[in-house]
Amino acid sequence: MTALQGIWGAVLLPINTTGAIDWVALAEEIDILCASGLSGIYTNGTAGEFHTQTEAEFDRLTDLVASRSTALGIPFQIGLCHSNPRVARDRLARCRGIGASGAQIILPDWWPPSNPEIDRFIDGMQETAEMMPLILYNPPHAKVRLTLQRIADLRMRAPGLIGAKLPGGDAAWYADRRRLLTGFSVFVAGHTIAFGRPLGADGAYSNVACLSPRGALLHWKLAVEDPVHAVDIEARIQLFMKTYVMPLVASHGLSHAALDKLMAAAGRWGPVSERMMWPHESAPTGAVEAVASAMRATLPEFIGLS
Repeated sequence: MTALQGIWGAVLLPINTTGAIDWVALAEEIDILCASGLSGIYTNGTAGEFHTQTEAEFDRLTDLVASRSTALGIPFQIGLCHSNPRVARDRLARCRGIGASGAQIILPDWWPPSNPEIDRFIDGMQETAEMMPLILYNPPHAKVRLTLQRIADLRMRAPGLIGAKLPGGDAAWYADRRRLLTGFSVFVAGHTIAFGRPLGADGAYSNVACLSPRGALLHWKLAVEDPVHAVDIEARIQLFMKTYVMPLVASHGLSHAALDKLMAAAGRWGPVSERMMWPHESAPTGAVEAVASAMRATLPEFIGLS
């Protein structure tokens, strides 16, 4: 199984005024992402609102992404994240053979799973996946946060587990990453790749790509071609998020998915608005233009790329 790398863009859900997925706009968005130069696209991360979808919507989304990505020759991954591990396993079984370069999974998440339960879950997903590669998503808010050593142990149980999406860490964390997870893809937050790429980050399922797919790709490339510029951009990305995006969590109770969709709407690269699926809160009126204005002032390199 081939190791994964680079910047991958999340497939976000365009929501119409009735609260339903706009499938025509979604097809347009997929085509834009596939033409952006990203290493690939993926469904049903946090920003993809996997937690709100029906099974019929999941299947339709999967079929649409698979057909359009395949036609355009762009790698794609299917997010199988679900708090119910039986649903996740059933979705995995339905997705075999569609040509995905990987399936993203999370640990059972309604109740913190014990170590034997985690082992049993990984064994079951490996058996069900057959030859489809697996990528473990272990976000900061997971009920169980895995150490790098624990991930290395799970990798030994499941040869198809080829990567993980993790929060990242400091230089000591990356030293452990290089020691424990050789030949294994480690993806970190998109706003940390200038720091992480030289130390062993293989890429990002990128929150920055929600704001600007081509901007996130530029940032990734500069981490090698012009690291001083990349570090400067990274500092400004983090300042932009801290000053203009993250405060909406406290002031309006927005989820991280709502923040990602707000950034996509502000980036204006595709037909994605700030509107969230019921019952989740969307960004308030005026926030899109405020964030767009802040992006133009803080990250001029991204203007004209989206």
